Amino acid sequence: MQPDKKLFTFEEIKQKLVNYCVYQDRCHYEVEQKMREFVLIPEAKEEILLYLMEENYLNEERFTRSYIRGKFYIKSWGKTKIKMNLKQKSITEKLISTCFDEIDENDYLKIINKLYENYDSKLKGLNNYQRKSKNIKYLLSRGFEYESILRIIEN
Repeated sequence: MQPDKKLFTFEEIKQKLVNYCVYQDRCHYEVEQKMREFVLIPEAKEEILLYLMEENYLNEERFTRSYIRGKFYIKSWGKTKIKMNLKQKSITEKLISTCFDEIDENDYLKIINKLYENYDSKLKGLNNYQRKSKNIKYLLSRGFEYESILRIIEN
């Protein structure tokens, strides 16, 4: 047995995972990662996952929607970066696409514009080409699409 694994009863582990899911929306991937901290047989893992889903502690769509809202409205991430991070959490492409309606298109353009203006105001002593290039690189790194960036820069 590995010494770094904690020993708890099945019910204690189940309660810990319920608390883990209640604290913040989680996806299956995160819960499975958390389960690795405990000594569990595969049947027990399946039973806990099934329980969490039946009791609606674990809901992939709810997680995806809140993740998209949070990363966009709080962290100002673009759709590309959000999608990439959700894929790392094993969320399906189809679910990601359906949940992107959480982001209002006008808000999306406003955020790009705000980030553009903030970053552009910090750039001093550059010619127009260098300025535009740096702005595009910055906004791409924030996860925004090239077409959306160009729409803002051209206006």
